[in-house]
Formats: sequence, structure tokens, C-alpha cells
Amino acid sequence: MTLHADADAVLSGWTAPTDEEELLRKEFLEHLHTHDDAMWRGCVPGHLTATTAVISHDGASVLLTLHPKAGLWLPMGGHCEETDDSLEAAALREATEESGIAGLRLLPGPLALDRHEVWCHPPRSWHLDVEYGAVAPPGVEPVISDESLDLRWFPVAEVPELSDEATRRLARRAQKVVRG
Repeated sequence: MTLHADADAVLSGWTAPTDEEELLRKEFLEHLHTHDDAMWRGCVPGHLTATTAVISHDGASVLLTLHPKAGLWLPMGGHCEETDDSLEAAALREATEESGIAGLRLLPGPLALDRHEVWCHPPRSWHLDVEYGAVAPPGVEPVISDESLDLRWFPVAEVPELSDEATRRLARRAQKVVRG
């Protein structure tokens, strides 16, 4: 199965938890059906991306990166690559690369969808973000990558103001799954 086909299957089978995300799910599917290159950064109107909220083993904290371009504390994530065979693989790869944590366990997902404007293709381009959660093994220390200005654990209920609501929502949903 191609990455494009996997994304279609994931989004077709996903039950959106909110009306807003149901509209996004339909928009993402339409984008996939309209653009053969919808999974790749080169797709100018926008492209699907994968994001992962890394949650501590006990569900208390979320690991966020200080994104150099956005200037916000955000979950790990980014563009799909040719080596990714699924959205889950892209989400786990991005989380591992950007957190420096080996052994992350991906939660069943996706947990959320988000659409946000980005700088990939000025003056306007969109990330159609499929969002997951992953659990870090106990006692691990994250390692800052060259894609981050900083990397820190925050209590899920205390995601900093220098973040966004999509990050808060994803962290809460991942925490809820971890804590059952």
C-alpha cells in the first residue's frame, strides 16, 4: 500500500470527535483525491503532515519542542518522506528524530486533525496535520535536535501560553488514552 493509499484509508476509517474535525477529515480526503502529490512537501496548496504528542509514561507530561520558525512550543512533527509507508510511520519517525527518544510507543490513532498555514510555499500553503500520540519509556532524557531551539517536558494541564490550542487539545487527548 502506498503512503497516499494509507492516508486515504486512515482518514476514511477515522471517526472525528468533533464537528470541526469531521469537516477537516472531509477536506483532507478531498485533497487526497484531488492531488496525487498530497503527501509531499512539493504539493503547493498544502500537504498532509504527521504530528505526535510525546507523553510521559505516566501520562502527566507532554514533551514539546520550541519550533525555530513558528516560535511556539509544539509537538514533534513534520513532512512525510519517501521512506514512510504509513502516516503512523511518519508520525513515529518525526517524534523519534525530534525528541531523541528511542522506544516510543505510538498510541492508536489518529487522535486529532489540524489545518494551519505555513511557510512552505509563500505566500500561502497549508499543513493538513494528522495527529498522533506516543508514550515515552520511563526515565528517558530527550535530546534536542537541529530542528528545535529547545525541548522540555510540561505538565499536560500547563502547556505554556507560547503554544496553541491544537497542541493543548492533542496533549489532553493523548493523556486521556494513556491514563485510560
